[in-house]
Amino acid sequence: MSKIFELFGYPVNDQSPEAIETRKNAQCPFMGADCDGGGNRYLSNVNLKQNAELAAFFQGRSTVPSGVCSLQLQTDASPWIVCPRRLFFLAKSGAGQRVNQRFSERLLLKHSGYPSGTRLGVWAELRITYRKNKKFFQYTFDYILMPTASLDQHQIEQLMGSDWTTIRRLVEASGYSMARRNGIEYVDDFPDGYPVIVEVMTSSTSGGNKTKRTTIPMAFEDAILGKSHDGPGINYRQVWARMVSQLIVKSEVGLAWGGKTIWVLQDVLVNYISSSTALDVRQFLTENTDEVNILSFSYGDSYQVPVGLIELKDGELFAGPISSGETKKPSFQDMIRAPVAPPKSVLLRSLLNRSPTGSIVVP
Repeated sequence: MSKIFELFGYPVNDQSPEAIETRKNAQCPFMGADCDGGGNRYLSNVNLKQNAELAAFFQGRSTVPSGVCSLQLQTDASPWIVCPRRLFFLAKSGAGQRVNQRFSERLLLKHSGYPSGTRLGVWAELRITYRKNKKFFQYTFDYILMPTASLDQHQIEQLMGSDWTTIRRLVEASGYSMARRNGIEYVDDFPDGYPVIVEVMTSSTSGGNKTKRTTIPMAFEDAILGKSHDGPGINYRQVWARMVSQLIVKSEVGLAWGGKTIWVLQDVLVNYISSSTALDVRQFLTENTDEVNILSFSYGDSYQVPVGLIELKDGELFAGPISSGETKKPSFQDMIRAPVAPPKSVLLRSLLNRSPTGSIVVP
């Protein structure tokens, strides 16, 4: 069975004053803020009114998110990160300066292609909806980075293809800073340049078993209280399905906007994709971005001595074309192809393992 590897950022067996204080305050050291359960795991929140022992630990709270960062399926194997905040998080300020994710931030900014000193705006969880000719586009982007500058109303009208009166109402309502100079209005920190889409993909869990107390909330409760616990497994197929449904679309959109899309993954997920699809991600190891870009981070050997906050310091870039076209060379489209075709004898053996559930006659 799996075990929780990290709780609120610290290895589960770390009982240092710093680790205990962080847990009691339900803090996420990677965000530098209260843990939000990964942003979309509200069903994993624990009701403390139903557990006096937990309520005593988390004083002053009525609920607490299940602050599970990662799971270890085997004691000698690298943990699987299940919280996107633990894998990669872009703060509102100080990118590249925060200790806990400094390496990953700087590596991503390096591959973004922006010159040193470029001031970037960060838009998190940005939802874009667009319809044209009965075709519908609706996606939410984890992060969008874009250079910002002070532009005048005429420059903005040209970029937006709209009149200044309409644009002015929009920027005012959104809280942008504006100034008037020589009768012309300027907008500070206006997005100007090419965008970089950043998508963070972590592993999903299998759900667990309530009777065996292997769900995320139950394992969390037992681990916080220092009890023996077992956790859920990893839902490998769900991870792959979520990613493959967006990988090409979001990569194409980034290119259409004159920018790029960078997918942030953990190395164990890269290995799983390589073994379960026709795509061998590792053959695309490179130093330069392309149409599809995967930035992979790893614990390295640091998980073997689980003490204190572990910064992910091993990173690799895998990049290549979306499609091979007529060349039939490897491309990221291979992700939707079968890794290997079993011979027909394997099918027949499976059919012989059980009798038919019924029969029909073709009319």
